[in-house]
Parts: sequence; structure tokens; C-alpha cells
Amino acid sequence: MSERAAPFYCPYCGDEDLRPAEHGHGSWECAACNRAFRLSFLGLLARGAAAPRSGGPVAEPDGRGDGPDGAPAAPTSRGREGTR
Repeated sequence: MSERAAPFYCPYCGDEDLRPAEHGHGSWECAACNRAFRLSFLGLLARGAAAPRSGGPVAEPDGRGDGPDGAPAAPTSRGREGTR
């Protein structure tokens, strides 16, 4: 059986100076930003869950967006308001 994979960089600052922490299984410490974090596997997605559309808008983490049907609103290309 192979060992579990280790993270390559800190999810907060992006630095690569990570060390296993003593806070339990899957805990890591970043020497650059002095943060501790834990990685864990939550489980598999339900069968039939739709895959994200490539190139399309991505939903907010809570699953609700500002656009129709709960999708995120499309970005706008407005200039500075009040100038013409």
C-alpha cells in the first residue's frame, strides 16, 4: 500500500516550506505564514452529479449565484461610470 500524498504548497500563502503538525492526522504547518491547516477527504460525489461546464461560470461556494437559476452573474465590461 502506498503512503498518502503530501501537500506541495500552503493553501494560504503558497509557500512550499510545510511540515507535518502534531495536531492530528492530516495536519500541516507552514513555516512561512505560521499557519496550521488540516487536509481531509470528505467523500465521493453522488452518482449523476453534473460536472462543471468547461469555460462557463463557476458557482459560489454556497451554491447560490446572482444570475438566473442560481448561476453566477456574467462579468460585465463596463468602463468608469459617468464618463463618455
